[in-house]
Amino acid sequence: MSLYEHPQPAAEGGFWSDTGKSGIASWIFSTDHKRIGLLYFYSVLAFFLIGVLLGLLLRLELMAPGHTIMGAQTYNAIFTVHGVVMIFLFIIPGFPGAFGNLVMPIQIGARDVSFPRLNLFSWWLYIIGAAIILVSLFTGGGPPDTGWTFYVPFSARTGTNVSLAVFGVFIIGFSSILTGVNFVTTIHRLRAEGMTWGRLPLFVWSLYATAWVQILATPILGITLVLIMAERLLGTGLFDPALGGDPIMFQHLFWIYSHPAVYIMILPAMGVISDIIPVFSRKPIFGYKMIAFSSLAIAAAGSLVWGHHMFTSGMSDTAILVFSFLTFVVAIPSAIKVFNWVSTLYKGSISLEAPMLFALSFLLLFSIGGLSGLILGAAATDIHVHDTHFVVGHFHYVILGGSGFAFFAAMHYWLPKFYGRRYAEKPAIVAWALMFVGFNILYFTMQVLGMQGMPRRYYDYLPEFATLNLVSTIGSWIMVAGLVLLMVNLFRGLLWGPPFTGNPWGGATLEWSIPTPPPTENFEEEPLVTHGPYDFKGTGIP
Repeated sequence: MSLYEHPQPAAEGGFWSDTGKSGIASWIFSTDHKRIGLLYFYSVLAFFLIGVLLGLLLRLELMAPGHTIMGAQTYNAIFTVHGVVMIFLFIIPGFPGAFGNLVMPIQIGARDVSFPRLNLFSWWLYIIGAAIILVSLFTGGGPPDTGWTFYVPFSARTGTNVSLAVFGVFIIGFSSILTGVNFVTTIHRLRAEGMTWGRLPLFVWSLYATAWVQILATPILGITLVLIMAERLLGTGLFDPALGGDPIMFQHLFWIYSHPAVYIMILPAMGVISDIIPVFSRKPIFGYKMIAFSSLAIAAAGSLVWGHHMFTSGMSDTAILVFSFLTFVVAIPSAIKVFNWVSTLYKGSISLEAPMLFALSFLLLFSIGGLSGLILGAAATDIHVHDTHFVVGHFHYVILGGSGFAFFAAMHYWLPKFYGRRYAEKPAIVAWALMFVGFNILYFTMQVLGMQGMPRRYYDYLPEFATLNLVSTIGSWIMVAGLVLLMVNLFRGLLWGPPFTGNPWGGATLEWSIPTPPPTENFEEEPLVTHGPYDFKGTGIP
């Protein structure tokens, strides 16, 4: 089968089954990468919605000074759970687990991943870890109240159930490592004939770079979490100054993982954008090799910049200089991507459908987040805005404005392929507009508050911050309204919408050359790849 063989008719029989079982057992014991991808998708989406609800409660508390809907202890607990859920249960596993599993094997011409049973085991580990975290909320001393970073010495001394929550994150770390091993092996060993490294879709390149970060950085997080448990249960004193320990060492260990983890969150999102923009611009991607290379460069350089989180914690001037320099260096490959995406748009025949609108939003929001990150990467300015709402705004511009909007783009772009039905376009555009406007009102206002000096993680604040906090909270209502519309429209369409067959987007990657929904083993015969992934000749779409 050539890469550009005319799309086949829709497959019959709905979703795939390879277990001989029925009902839920046919899903939770399936080794088909597509079912595992959907299991991840349903799981991370459920946790995302929980995280959104918790975030909305935080904004309601901050709507006005003083006690609004909760006390200080409850606020700290909800803040911590919001961070843990969004970081460890949604955004880190979201792209590799959901869309990586759904799309990547098909894009390289494989029938499945290299280790299907290990793939299923990684989802089980994710669910077990998530269940342990949820149990920690209702047992022991109650929900952890340390913030998602689990900073010592507080996390070693608080009476809340930190140990169980940390153990749950530890289990999820193993899931991430196994997914990384599986993807690296799959991309090396199972590419179809003719699928050279120079013909890999850029989404696959981004997953490849991400997988190496998962393999190499996640064990450091695991070690750090074990040390927290040892500190709490055995009193080892490794991080306790009263026992000769060093709490700054914990920060180094935590951020050695957690800054590369930012690229686990953002690199696959960049791959999604690199696949969507050429399709809806009707142009080959500009600078394919540099985008592919920049994914590897971001993964490598991004692993060396963790110290910029600690400019106010205490380090030598030399270390500050080095980490600040490296922070500016890692911005270069990200800027290369943005330049190439914009160049792809130039003189393109642009179609403003829902996936493209979310992709274009990514370009603006990620750029704002990246530029505000340079303010934090320069030690002189970081000292003034460190631990303020500016950091919260910056982080959400990168992760939610970047990865989150790319996730919504991927949902609208790829899910119709796997369900065989599509959503209504006009409500999708209205949902995008509400989310885009609400997002900027919510988080840009936070950055202004940070520049004015409002600290982050505070349950209460001075009256001079009241007006902008109210504006920010109103922005959260607008964004959540758009999100509700998006979910209702998308899933109503995927379940009961009109048929989605053939190749209506005009995509040139392999997933658009097979039936909709894809058959159990993806390809009736092994494909022969003869063109690059963004050569639109032969797709049948002008």
